Amino acid sequence: MRARIGITLAMTVVLAGTACSGGDDGPAAQSQGLSQVASPSPSPTPPPEHPFTGRPIAARKPVLAVKVENTHAGKPQMGLRSADIIYVEQVEGGLTRLMAIFSTKLPAQVGPVRSARISDLHILPMFGKPALAYSGVQTKMIPFVQKASLFDVSDSRVPGAYFRAQGRVAPYNLVGNPRKLLAAAPRASKARDIGFVFSDEPPAGGTPRKSVTVRYPAARFTFTWSESQKRWLVTQDGEKDMAAEGGQQGAPTIVIQWVKTERSQFHDFTGSYTPLVHTVGKGTGVVLRDGRAYPVKWSRASEKEGTTYTLADGTPMPFARGQVWVVLASRKPVAP
Repeated sequence: MRARIGITLAMTVVLAGTACSGGDDGPAAQSQGLSQVASPSPSPTPPPEHPFTGRPIAARKPVLAVKVENTHAGKPQMGLRSADIIYVEQVEGGLTRLMAIFSTKLPAQVGPVRSARISDLHILPMFGKPALAYSGVQTKMIPFVQKASLFDVSDSRVPGAYFRAQGRVAPYNLVGNPRKLLAAAPRASKARDIGFVFSDEPPAGGTPRKSVTVRYPAARFTFTWSESQKRWLVTQDGEKDMAAEGGQQGAPTIVIQWVKTERSQFHDFTGSYTPLVHTVGKGTGVVLRDGRAYPVKWSRASEKEGTTYTLADGTPMPFARGQVWVVLASRKPVAP
């Protein structure tokens, strides 16, 4: 009888031990299961966006600004398809000239490179101290360039970074090599925030537009939406603005920024005054993206700060990712 009791107690102890320390439903196993559910694998961190284009980047690179001819005599232009930002500015005679900003991608060549203007020196400080490629300035303006926030990589400073293109007539044949230009300015500022905001989807609202035209005293731009290319294609003075590399110039985002334009103290050799474009302060404008036009307000507190663009409710106006054109124009163009 005692033997049976001993066997029974032994079996009870074994069974109890099995219930406590083995099986998938034990506390240890349950604890491990809960831990696995509560700690999912972390989501991958999205790559940083470039402040000029909103596209993913591995690292920010130095900034190069290039003054480019924008009349019929200088077309087709070279290298503009690789620019991050293109500024359109009024110059003498009511015509326009471009300032192309490069950082994410450098083309093999860019041009025709032309002379700088006083308005450039008021735009560039928002980029820090970038390199500026140009083909000279008016004599009176030289001291202003010397004091400006930029590294001078003009053809007189870095002649080895330029060449004369065959088949083009001077002064519309000067072409720059962007890599050599930046090599001459090793301390040029890297890309930084200049106020742009980007998103994959357009904001609500806006007005559907197939094309929008901006007029200067002696130039006319029309931006036409291409649904197939997802870009606004550029037509200037009634002709398609074609790139030397092929295809029509254009960008996913066009900013039409209404600015005050007045006569500066400078003029060209014919006596025609040089316009001064005011890009510091506040104003209104229109942003074109995804086939729609959005009224915006712009604000730039100082030359060292970027420009913000906001919708009617005060929220930032998001640009489409990619190249941005900033068309600096006056609602009431000043006669040349």
